[in-house]
Amino acid sequence: MPVMRVRGVDLVYEIMGDRGSWVTVTPGGRRGMAGERELGRMIAEAGFRVLLHDRRNTGASGIALTGESESMEQAEDLLALMQGLRTGPAFVAGSSSGARMSLLLAKHHPEAVKALLLWRVTGGPYAAHRLAYNYYEQFLEAVGSGGIDAICDMDHFAAMIEANPANEETLRTMGAAAFTAGMQRWLESFRKDADYPVAGISPGDMRQMTHPAIVIPGNDRIHPAAGAQAAHRLLPYSIYREVLTHPVDIDVDFDGWAAKTGSLASHFIDFLRACDRAL
Repeated sequence: MPVMRVRGVDLVYEIMGDRGSWVTVTPGGRRGMAGERELGRMIAEAGFRVLLHDRRNTGASGIALTGESESMEQAEDLLALMQGLRTGPAFVAGSSSGARMSLLLAKHHPEAVKALLLWRVTGGPYAAHRLAYNYYEQFLEAVGSGGIDAICDMDHFAAMIEANPANEETLRTMGAAAFTAGMQRWLESFRKDADYPVAGISPGDMRQMTHPAIVIPGNDRIHPAAGAQAAHRLLPYSIYREVLTHPVDIDVDFDGWAAKTGSLASHFIDFLRACDRAL
């Protein structure tokens, strides 16, 4: 798998397809690109060039806890990766935390984004509380009680070390104090913006966006339909489509969405083709 060093961190990436407009696809949570490889393959088969990558702190890419906001750091990383690959402006697709990253990229670098494809948008008080723990608080608790050894043993970072053994050296060189400071800084940034209707970005900022967008709601506790409905209302040039309409009482409906990858891809491909004709 190719690797590019951008902004001080190694990013593992993959390109599917060799023609057509560029589409970046980013999964949610701290999941690596493998989580959306099948979606990327379907979009590429429809005549687009798809860029997948493991964001910093995911998959086989490097670990870095710099900056004020994890999502903003990842947005800047994606921009640098696109520039390194000379993609030019691209269609930017993201799910959950990937949607949050995509919106921040569009806000701060509108010239780099042709249109937004957003699904399973995060919003609401439950998500704000739960994700603060999932992303940051659990790691702060672990490093506080067991230092970097405890972090290396946690499922997420153990998987990153298995995928890229250099990540263990990165963590041990960073040390407990720097790890704690970075996670605490990101936690505070996340909490500051988590209570907006769409977590991570203010309604005023979303109303200012002029990109075409498609918004597809989630169906679980962390991705309630209300978050996507808010995104659709706030984004002035968005359309709203549905894939899973029955709410489920679990945090994340991974199985449900995996079974509907084809339906999701169909909505996105129709949108991409319509945008290509209009742009």
